[in-house]
Amino acid sequence: MLVSIITPCYNSKNTLNSTIESVKSQDYKNIEHIVIDGGSTDGTLDILKSNSSISNWVSESDNGIYDAINKGIKMAKGEIIGILNSDDFYHRSDSVSILIRALQSDKSISFVFADLLFVSNKNSSVVKRYYSSRLFHPRFLRFGLMPAHPTFFTYKKNYKEFGLYDTSFKISGDFELICRFINKFNLEYKYIQLDLVSMRLGGVSNKSISNRILLNKELVRACKKNNIYSNSLFVYLKYFIKIYDLFYFKDKLNNKLKI
Repeated sequence: MLVSIITPCYNSKNTLNSTIESVKSQDYKNIEHIVIDGGSTDGTLDILKSNSSISNWVSESDNGIYDAINKGIKMAKGEIIGILNSDDFYHRSDSVSILIRALQSDKSISFVFADLLFVSNKNSSVVKRYYSSRLFHPRFLRFGLMPAHPTFFTYKKNYKEFGLYDTSFKISGDFELICRFINKFNLEYKYIQLDLVSMRLGGVSNKSISNRILLNKELVRACKKNNIYSNSLFVYLKYFIKIYDLFYFKDKLNNKLKI
């Protein structure tokens, strides 16, 4: 079965190569890798032009990351779709295989997700935090908590039937999609208790205080859009849950630091 991995990027010359190489190194070989660039000016295009392993790519202005992802979904030929941003990479050669097997293990399952590692943006071999999706439950959506999106795999038909990413969200479009899939359409999911993706620290949602404020406003709006009761206090409580998460998975993080 063909799998489409979509990578949105913009001015990503420092990280895009590792993303591409991680997809190329997967033991699952029936992969279509699509890169959607937002019109980079930093040398990203040179990387795209020189990588024959990329199945398809475009470079043009867009309306943000979710617009780019939607373009990739529309272009995708695969029955299964995964999203891997240009500052993320698979640190295991069997990441895609594991996600696909889990998705196909039961016909009732519509999407899957797993754990990820937050790594230093200066040295990707240095693990800073273990992000587990194990604690996720639909009732936690009201707090703005969600599974690790870079590990999210689903069928293309679900995007056709239940909608693409809502481009009115600048930071939380992935959260809104999860709310919609779970709360509005009751789609079944499966969690894999393995870390399969590494994400570099320094994402757009944490770049500034204003971005964090926007993030939390969008989380509340996404909940309300999908009939989930939430408010600003609830979404700010997620930071206390994340502190608990840090202590709960301290042993796993220490084991990763020893590698």
